[in-house]
Amino acid sequence: MARAHPTRRVFLVGFMGAGKTSVGQALASRLGWEFCDLDRLIERREGNSVAEIFAAHGEAGFRKAEAQALMDLLQDSSRAHDLVVALGGGTFAQPGNREALEEAGAVTVLLDAPLDELRRRCSADETVRPLALNHNRFAALYEERQPAYLLATYRVSTMNKTVEDVTAAIDQILLSGVAEAKQ
Repeated sequence: MARAHPTRRVFLVGFMGAGKTSVGQALASRLGWEFCDLDRLIERREGNSVAEIFAAHGEAGFRKAEAQALMDLLQDSSRAHDLVVALGGGTFAQPGNREALEEAGAVTVLLDAPLDELRRRCSADETVRPLALNHNRFAALYEERQPAYLLATYRVSTMNKTVEDVTAAIDQILLSGVAEAKQ
C-alpha cells in the first residue's frame, strides 16, 4: 500500500554509477509507486540503445531525444503522481531540463559518491556507457557536471551504503520535506 508523502514525483539525479536505477527501483517498490528509468524510456521510443543513439547521432542527438522524453514524461497526466524517475547522468546537467523539472515542481535528489567510487562501479557494471570509455573524459565530465548536480533539492551520499540504506534515507527526506536533510 502506498504511503502518503508530501510530494508524489521524485527524480533521482547523479553521475554514472551513482545508483539511480537501483535506488529508484527500490524506492518505487518501497513507496508502492511506479518506476521509470529515463534512459530505458528513450531506448524504447528511439528503438535503439543509448550507445547506438550516441553512435548514430552523437551526444547532441541523444540530448535532444532525452529532453523530449523528459518533457513528455513531465506533461503526461497519467504519470503526474506516485512516480520515481532515474534520470540519465547528463539529464540534470542540461539547463533546459533543470528548468522543466523546476517548473513542474519536481523534487530532485542527488545520489552522490566520490569519483573513484563511481569509476569503480561503472567498471564493474556491464552497461555500455559511451561517456565512460575514456578515463580522462570521465573525470572531466564529473567535474563539469558537479555544479549542476548540487542544484538538486536534496543530496544523499551513496558511499558505503546499501541500496536499502539510501532508499530509507530518501523516504525519510520525502516524509519530512526538511531542507536541512540536504547532507
